[in-house]
Amino acid sequence: MSGAPILELIGASRRVQGRDLVADVSLRLRPGEMLGVIGPNGSGKSTLLNMMAGLLPPTRGEVRLAGQSVTRLRRQQIAQRLALVSQAADTAERISVRDAVELGRTPWLGPLRPWGAKDDEAVQAALQAVGMERMAARDWSTLSGGERQRVHIARAHAQAPQLLLLDEPTNHLDIHHQLSILELVSQLPVTTVIALHDMHHALRCDRVMVMQSGRCVALGAPLDILTPALIREIFAVDARLIAHPAGGFPLFAFQRLA
Repeated sequence: MSGAPILELIGASRRVQGRDLVADVSLRLRPGEMLGVIGPNGSGKSTLLNMMAGLLPPTRGEVRLAGQSVTRLRRQQIAQRLALVSQAADTAERISVRDAVELGRTPWLGPLRPWGAKDDEAVQAALQAVGMERMAARDWSTLSGGERQRVHIARAHAQAPQLLLLDEPTNHLDIHHQLSILELVSQLPVTTVIALHDMHHALRCDRVMVMQSGRCVALGAPLDILTPALIREIFAVDARLIAHPAGGFPLFAFQRLA
């Protein structure tokens, strides 16, 4: 995980109606890493990801994608480098799974660049990557929550980005599908930023950024920064890290403060 940063934030802030939703966040995202972003509700996670995606311009500071300010890039240029799977990602259209994934190729198409074999290959590879190739003809409306999330990730995969942003992709999924989605994301050949609620899931990331009131209060390897003292301060719970009995990722034991 060396080389020039894919994404860089330099004192990036977003202020709305006199309130900082994100304040003075600086970050250099390493190629190939998975960065987890955690924090209480309202800490600025979604706003930060939307700033990274160029959907919300910073009111102070700068966000750079592949060395260029996102405010100077066209949406198509951003979409050719970056894909965002948001919390609200959904579709009410009566379309098939394959149709939904094909939407990921939109940034690469144009009057002089019609759909071709390369696009078919990208869509097929994306369906295979998420294990949905046998369900390509299924109607979107018949899918479960976990299956829909896989299709959202497949659409982002078909987009062929260097950077994948996911805003709480395990929300509203049962634990089996949560772990399945996280394992899937970790295997994709992209740099990833993933906003999370669950600290157990954050342990699977290469680095973790902890946010509070729009600020980055800690950034580093999960086991280095997710200490009992920090968890108590940010989340108002007592926490103890215990070894997994089967030798997997360690587990947190939580207790509400009296």
